[in-house]
Order: sequence, then structure tokens, then C-alpha cells
Amino acid sequence: MIQKKQISEAEALRKLGDLCARGEHCSGEMAEKLRKWGIATDAQERIIDKLIDYKYIDDERFTRSFVRDKIVFNKWGRRKIEQALWQKRIPQYISQPILDEIEPEEYLNVLHQLLKSKYSTIKAETDYERSMKLIKYAVGRGFTLDIIRQCIDDVSIIEDLNENDTD
Repeated sequence: MIQKKQISEAEALRKLGDLCARGEHCSGEMAEKLRKWGIATDAQERIIDKLIDYKYIDDERFTRSFVRDKIVFNKWGRRKIEQALWQKRIPQYISQPILDEIEPEEYLNVLHQLLKSKYSTIKAETDYERSMKLIKYAVGRGFTLDIIRQCIDDVSIIEDLNENDTD
């Protein structure tokens, strides 16, 4: 059986420092890496504390960029972002204020664009069926039902979608 070479505390700190210098990472991701490398729990805490002291890790900074990227590039809704942050072990006292800073209009604009692009690809016999498929799609992207309804029920959006259908 092949055994992995044990990584020293200094080597783990150097590797994680290099990794954090290349991109934004959270403390939960770094703790998981250390656990996989078989680093002792007390050494894990010391390494993570050093990375935080050296400003390689900042969970608030990570959360801000993560939330912004997921909204702008991935077109995710609040629920999906919350779930992803929970999986990355970001505490709610960090994530909630950052998520609350996002303007509702921004969510509506993202959802409007998403539904507009999805509308033309949906094959449905009735408006109700099309509406249900749009709702299911938007819920899967992490948007809440109230904002989905608000977007679908908005007359201007329905008109926009119908104009695309007749073009």
C-alpha cells in the first residue's frame, strides 16, 4: 500500500499561503485541506490563525466576492448562495449582512434576464404549464417563490416574454 508523505506544519502553511495568494479562499476550505492532509487539530488551528493574521484568509472578504460572483456570473438566487456558503462553513453572522446588502431590484433584474432567456426554450402547451416550468427553473436557481411570482406576474415582463415568442 502506498503511503502519503506526512506534511509538516511549516510546509502546510507555505502550501496554503501559496494557494490563498492565487485566489480567494475561506477558512472552511483551508481547514478541510488540512484535515485531508492529516494535520493535527491543534496545528490546523495555528495554521489557520496565521493565515488570518497574514491576511491570506478573510471570510468576510471571501463572502463578499463569492456572493457578487454568484449573482452576476452564475445568476444564482439568495437561497442557493446561502446553501453554498453554509457548505463552505461561513457563519451566518458574516453571510447574512452581506446578503442583506443586495438590492431587491438587482435580484429582480437577474431573475428577469434568466426567465427571459429560459422562456424561449420551454416547450409547453399552455401558459400555466410554461409558468410552472419557469417557476421550477427559478426555484432550482435559488430564487424564492415570492420574488419569482413578482417577476412572472409583472405585466411588463409577461409582455416582454410574449413579444419574444411572436418574433
